[in-house]
Amino acid sequence: MSQFFQIHPVNPQVRLIRHAVEIIRQDGLIAYPTDSSYALGCHVGDKHGMERIRRIRGLDDRHNFTLVCRDLSEISTYAKVDNSAYRLLKSLTPGPFTFILRATNEVPRRLQNPKRKTIGIRVPNHPITLALLDELGEPLMSSTLILPGKDMPETDANVIRDRLEHELDLVIDGDNCGIDPTTVIDMTDSVPVVVRQGCGVIEGID
Repeated sequence: MSQFFQIHPVNPQVRLIRHAVEIIRQDGLIAYPTDSSYALGCHVGDKHGMERIRRIRGLDDRHNFTLVCRDLSEISTYAKVDNSAYRLLKSLTPGPFTFILRATNEVPRRLQNPKRKTIGIRVPNHPITLALLDELGEPLMSSTLILPGKDMPETDANVIRDRLEHELDLVIDGDNCGIDPTTVIDMTDSVPVVVRQGCGVIEGID
């Protein structure tokens, strides 16, 4: 049965953040709030956590996971970023965007797109998520919490607990999140392309 932490969405309690990160480091799978919706997350090296996410969401092995990072410097560890990409990333982070970038050798192959060798990267603008990342000291391997047969992500921590209390190690209640996914921008070529319009608003890219 999962634990349930009520963490303040603006001023996260340090004690609870540390406890949550202890759970993650012990190969725990968590549901946590972001600036777009609730997500599932575990640490990058947790292979079993990745399989648990696939099972909960009903995904096949072609699903692309996202690395949720603290800041631009952490992004550059896991993705290849040139000067033009850096400027765009700097202008849009933190925020509700996912960037598709060429992966570096620091990204486990199981997380990369098998054909394109790319990885999804994002830096969310949510105090709880950023506090978790600061304490963890590395990205979260993450996926939007959309249950099988559903079109929209989950928005209420109490509903998540009721439905997944035997599948998760921790549910973080950080108040209700939105229902719109992130805006996804493919930055693998010289011209960025919006491949999914979500709650992130950007001008100048079609």
